[in-house]
Amino acid sequence: MSKHTTAYEEKMSKSVKNLESELNTIRAGRANPHVLDKIMVDYYGAPTPLNQVGNISIPEARLIQIQPWDISIMKEIEKAINASDLGINPTNDGKVIRLVFPELTEERRKALTKDVKKKGEDTKVAIRNIRRDGIDAFKKLEKANEITEDELKSLEDEIQKITDKNVADIDKLVEAKNKDIMAI
Repeated sequence: MSKHTTAYEEKMSKSVKNLESELNTIRAGRANPHVLDKIMVDYYGAPTPLNQVGNISIPEARLIQIQPWDISIMKEIEKAINASDLGINPTNDGKVIRLVFPELTEERRKALTKDVKKKGEDTKVAIRNIRRDGIDAFKKLEKANEITEDELKSLEDEIQKITDKNVADIDKLVEAKNKDIMAI
């Protein structure tokens, strides 16, 4: 890998990582603590990530349990969960908050897989745009006689290989998430 392609490879890698964290927040049939990653709780006036105000566990396949370290913020946690797009009503017994994940309907599963595919395609577009930016930058270097025509060709091949690898990674992520969603 040359110094010219490093920055573009990092950008592509960040795009793939962003997709991965986005897919983690999509609720499949099983309980997954990552669906709570974007939920912020008003903790004494400061928006705080939910995973920093209590212990999150999964005692059963369809159940997330949140045990706040400070019981006085129980209502704030419930309010934050209700305000999120999670679509699950929290219940609490005074000590812990429980989120029960219902079975996904076939219709909902199909809608989620379409959404996952769209996110994958959007990320592929971003990857290809990064490749195009790289190739444009390499052509400018060649035009300014900073690199030779052969070096330009070599850089174009290199960035194409990096692009292909990232597109393959995206396909794997999308396929794995869709398999997870469709698993009954």
